[in-house]
Amino acid sequence: MTDRTVVPFGAWSSPMTPELLTERAVRLSELRVVGGDVWWLESRPAEAGRQVVVRRSPDGTVVDVVPEGFSARTTVHEYGGGSYTVAGLRGPDGVARSTLVFSNFADQRLWAVEPGGAAGPRPLTPEPPEPAAWRYADARALPGADWLVAVRERHRGERAADVVNDVVAVPAAGGDPLELVSGHDFFAAPRPSPDGGRLAWLAWDHPNMPWDGTELWVADLASGPAGSPTVSGHRLVAGGP
Repeated sequence: MTDRTVVPFGAWSSPMTPELLTERAVRLSELRVVGGDVWWLESRPAEAGRQVVVRRSPDGTVVDVVPEGFSARTTVHEYGGGSYTVAGLRGPDGVARSTLVFSNFADQRLWAVEPGGAAGPRPLTPEPPEPAAWRYADARALPGADWLVAVRERHRGERAADVVNDVVAVPAAGGDPLELVSGHDFFAAPRPSPDGGRLAWLAWDHPNMPWDGTELWVADLASGPAGSPTVSGHRLVAGGP
């Protein structure tokens, strides 16, 4: 017989390590269908938890669209959500192309990359005053290929009162965001109507969590000076305490 060693519960040596149990446990989320392509987000423990946007073409080709050195994950509201979107956008050269826009985990800025293009990701939002202090989530393209809308969260200190949320418009070619909607503690899911005439969003306030008391708002969406988007006629559609 093999000699036995008695040790306290949980203290024995085992070849089964936490890394062995989790390194192949890839988690899938944020499934989207755009045209004939299927897109999704993969969380990869084997790559230190990096989150990669993946595209499957109609011919069965599967490629990573977020390159090494980037991770598509937002920390807006701390728990994140809405890490990427895919749309036809007009780049700095003025040409509209199918583009992936994602929030990069390291700096929380929005970045854009053209699938299959030779150029790597380019930043759409400016460098924040402090690392990862300005965060973006739930981006969606506005009809016209020149602008996106997104939730922005700015951290100006250590207290909860120092965190400011709003809905902003981001130039598709990159640049300073324009504030569209403010006045609530939290915002989520800004969505333009297909004809570009209206914008809807969710909002809630402390001490509510979103499942306690959330409001759905709609406003008229139009083009302002130099084609920048504006909203007016804000109206509460549903929700409350």
